[in-house]
Amino acid sequence: MAKFKTDFETEREPNQMRHVEVEIDFTPNALASILYRQGDTVILVCCTKESRLPGWFPRDSTKGWVHAEYSLLPGSTDSRFRRERRGAKGRTQEIERLIARSLRAAVDLEALGPISLNIDCDVLNADGGTRCASITAANIALRLAVRRMIAQGICLPIDLRPTDEERKSGWTAPKLSEAERKNHENDVIPHDLAALSVGLIDGDVYLDLDYILDSNADVDMNVVKTSDGKYVEIQGTGEESTFSKEELSALLSQADAGLEALFEAQVAILDGIE
Repeated sequence: MAKFKTDFETEREPNQMRHVEVEIDFTPNALASILYRQGDTVILVCCTKESRLPGWFPRDSTKGWVHAEYSLLPGSTDSRFRRERRGAKGRTQEIERLIARSLRAAVDLEALGPISLNIDCDVLNADGGTRCASITAANIALRLAVRRMIAQGICLPIDLRPTDEERKSGWTAPKLSEAERKNHENDVIPHDLAALSVGLIDGDVYLDLDYILDSNADVDMNVVKTSDGKYVEIQGTGEESTFSKEELSALLSQADAGLEALFEAQVAILDGIE
């Protein structure tokens, strides 16, 4: 089980992120699993492969799908969070959709091939920024899962995939070189994905909001971005307040700096991990 810790400050200035710690393969059964800590927010993310594509996909589809589910566990909050036994409710559904569409924005589903992946994000402890931490952790788990499927011959470039006849006749997956595996991984996930929260409190911009900061924010914002500098989603809300164009720019600039640090951390976390 591999571990990675950042050197982000624990006693933070407004522009400093919370301490990040990652454990790879926290659970053995998933294709890839990540225990992700960002301050006191703790997320377990597991990536599993489905046996088939969703039923609404065409039978001869050449592209894949990435689905996400999100859950707050009962002991993750200061008062017990009741399990949603009859299906995800409004806030949970909203977060699930955000995670899933963010991941699909960063993945080339044609390069992935006819593979369906589930990303389960379970919040073990909630101290603010759970949706953002889930997205960042999910990207790490997804990249590791894709890397492993490529190594196993499950996820292949389109020109190397078998026909139905070849599968039936005992087709054997080709062995890709290290360079070919890396190239295909980068075709499937061209750019990493991360998310961070920022907020305005008494006119000052704060990065990576924990629960206390979030509860006192006049404006809070979730920023989802890819490592090539493209935004996937920006969710910004004035909490009984408004914000100017200049303040919006300051919020995004603060988020961008934190996201760059997360992108660098993601590369370091998965360097050499198979």
